[in-house]
Amino acid sequence: MNGARTFEFRLAAVALALGCAAGLVHTASVVGLHIPFDPNEGWNAYFAQRAMQTGSPYPPDGGFMVNNYPPLSFFVIGSLAHTLGDAIVVGRIVSLLALGFCALAIADAAREMGCDRTQGTFAALLFVACILLTSDYAGMNDPQLLGHAISLFGLIVALRQPRGPRAMVASALLCVLALFVKHNLVFLPLSLAFWLLLADRRCASTFIMSGVIFSLIGLGVFRTAFGTTLFHQIASPRVYAFSNITVAVRNWLPWAVMPLCGAVLLFAIGRRDLFAGFALIYVVVSVIGGILLSGGAGVDANAMFDADIALALCAGLLLDRLENRWWGGWLALAYVISLAWLLRGVDGDWTSRDYWYRPMNDDRKVAAAEISLLRSEPNPVLCEMLSLCYWAGRQAEVDVFNIDQAMRAGARPDTQLVHQIEAKRFSLIELESLKPFPLSGGVEQALLRNYTVVRTDDERVFLKPR
Repeated sequence: MNGARTFEFRLAAVALALGCAAGLVHTASVVGLHIPFDPNEGWNAYFAQRAMQTGSPYPPDGGFMVNNYPPLSFFVIGSLAHTLGDAIVVGRIVSLLALGFCALAIADAAREMGCDRTQGTFAALLFVACILLTSDYAGMNDPQLLGHAISLFGLIVALRQPRGPRAMVASALLCVLALFVKHNLVFLPLSLAFWLLLADRRCASTFIMSGVIFSLIGLGVFRTAFGTTLFHQIASPRVYAFSNITVAVRNWLPWAVMPLCGAVLLFAIGRRDLFAGFALIYVVVSVIGGILLSGGAGVDANAMFDADIALALCAGLLLDRLENRWWGGWLALAYVISLAWLLRGVDGDWTSRDYWYRPMNDDRKVAAAEISLLRSEPNPVLCEMLSLCYWAGRQAEVDVFNIDQAMRAGARPDTQLVHQIEAKRFSLIELESLKPFPLSGGVEQALLRNYTVVRTDDERVFLKPR
């Protein structure tokens, strides 16, 4: 009995498709709202704006704004925003489209590895559901999903038969382009290189050498264009703690337990399966690598996106390899039930009418009042949530997170920022909270001595000079 044609599989696929459709509809309905989703949104928007205004998204060293991302996304979003307007909204649309391209690429890659259309689609929907339920990156102004979309198309090029040198060069180019969009996208090319060494050494040599050459060219162009090295930019000081790994794993496992079990079962039945070998290599590399990355302060769920992609591919392959076993359909249903359990963690009451017809209505009113307050004050103002300052038409003054990390790591003193606060340079300061305070050192004492709270709400606090 074909597992992809059983009633259980069809029920699972329909439920998964309907759930993803509902989630994407809600996400699409809020992308145009001036509501902060994540601190990264305004940060990315300002540097995209800077790339268009100055030709470089990188501010001078020693200032209070820090850019530790590769450059390509800033020029993509900045160029689109130059034509369409709001860089945050443009970035959200690009992110949502990139999620769609990731899904298409996962489905295509699964078919290249022997799955039929239904199993490939199931794998793609599994990944989309994971992103919607375990992160806020769908429709968020961040380059992570754009980078994954590019690297996944590099994977498709490498998987297609007949496999030849031109395909390996093209695949390597796409993987390197993805790295210049987001620098943590190393696990897919590493897995692909290792797998090719086992499957086709000639193609592996072409892929690896092409990747090295394209990387060196990219680094050279970066140095020429921006007068610094990419490694200098991305190596901003950051505190690393094993407690962060514990939190990340605890947040990731509720989704990942069932797919990890599926990967173990795929290993048991597909040890001589060439494509199952790639998917399993990708799982091992991306899970270990993602967990290690998660130790860095501020690292979010995106550290595990490669692992999520690999596990989705394993699910599609497992369902295909079990197509002649009656319990394949029940396995698909188990994947969906494990995802349904995560619905309890969705922000907002998704069972209410307002969640769908008036999404984030209260948040919209609060954000509008905050933006109006920021707009009423002259530059300079300090925003921890930079998207609020961006929508208020105010300049970006301080990258609160990265400056705090530099101070905590001992890479810079707090005296510069303390001096500006004591001089009451900022006409208004917005922070996400006072307890815990987002900046280390003597900044908190200087702020409380020289500024007074003028507004608090459920989201954040605003202060003016005394």
